[in-house]
Amino acid sequence: MKAQKQQFVTIKGTKDGLTLHLDDSCSFEQLLHELEEMLSLKQYIQDNGPIIGVSVKVGNRYVTENQQEELKTVIRKNRNLVVEIIDSNVITKEEGLRLKRETEVVSVAKIIRSGQVLKVIGDLLLIGDVNPGGTVIATGNIFVLGSLKGIAHAGFDGDTHAVIAASMMKPSQLRISDVLNRAPDHIPKHEGNEMECAYIDEDENITIERLQQLTHLRPNLTRFEGGF
Repeated sequence: MKAQKQQFVTIKGTKDGLTLHLDDSCSFEQLLHELEEMLSLKQYIQDNGPIIGVSVKVGNRYVTENQQEELKTVIRKNRNLVVEIIDSNVITKEEGLRLKRETEVVSVAKIIRSGQVLKVIGDLLLIGDVNPGGTVIATGNIFVLGSLKGIAHAGFDGDTHAVIAASMMKPSQLRISDVLNRAPDHIPKHEGNEMECAYIDEDENITIERLQQLTHLRPNLTRFEGGF
């Protein structure tokens, strides 16, 4: 009995177009050959008609820029298909290091005095005070285990979900992404010595709440499996 040939390409129609699932265990050359064969079927070759979007999923295969262009060329050849995305589960070492830098917590133990600026990639955990005239900046969140009396700018590269938290929240200025809040005019004060946090609310204004509200406001702050 003749063994059935393994299929490396699966084509599925969706409401948004086509999804191509490409096997990640065969060689790239085998993949291109079978893709060409499958797309040579009559229903995929049309001289006219609407443009159909194609999502390509390559699984655990890293696809170089040249290989991406080869895939796009085969898919577009004599067909009304256009590649919208090539999705891979694999990233380069450089991309991995970049993601690590952007998501890691940078811990610093010092006092930020007037005229000093502390800027980090990722989240900042400052164990110390930010004095009036001092500035702390982070691409992610800012957590101050001390008094925040100077300037804090979280999400400085555009992260509107970043937050700022401090043991004592008395800043001269708060900024999250491009949203600015000058203190103390628009910052409510809570009674007692509870830690407070600042975030961008639904009206795109910076709001101050008790730190306990963070678990509801930003549940994604818990980054390890299983939660607390």
